[in-house]
Amino acid sequence: MKIYRISTPIGHLTLHANENALFQINFTLENQAFSPLSHSSETALISEKSPSPLLLQAAREIQEYFAGKRTVFTVPLAPVGTPFQKRVWEELLRVPYGKTVSYSEIARRLNSPNGARAVGMANHQNPIPILIPCHRVIGANGKLTGYAGGMKIKKFLL
Repeated sequence: MKIYRISTPIGHLTLHANENALFQINFTLENQAFSPLSHSSETALISEKSPSPLLLQAAREIQEYFAGKRTVFTVPLAPVGTPFQKRVWEELLRVPYGKTVSYSEIARRLNSPNGARAVGMANHQNPIPILIPCHRVIGANGKLTGYAGGMKIKKFLL
């Protein structure tokens, strides 16, 4: 595992990748770390001085996104989760930049019409926020709902 830390308008992001794909992003906001996955059993290679090409690509794409120059990410992703979580995250990747969708709509698209809460839980466990755009999910009433990074960040990302 390799790690690369970058600075963004929403704080520092720590990118985690293996040789083939990005599998996690952690961000720190106001001295509070957000990490949906725990990799305490793994030893991380901090590669800030010589990041892999994949980490450099991810960092470049994220910086372009925040600069308003990118709306679609092309860096390979490999989120770790249950089969249902992965289905939710795949569906989130279909939500276009600048658009939002409700939890219940995602559940309906997954043929799980009563699964809005399960979609919400999968959203909360999203290991690659921003690139897998869980911030684009809103309540059925059109209101903004919780976000692991905080509502201020969710509003900024939208």
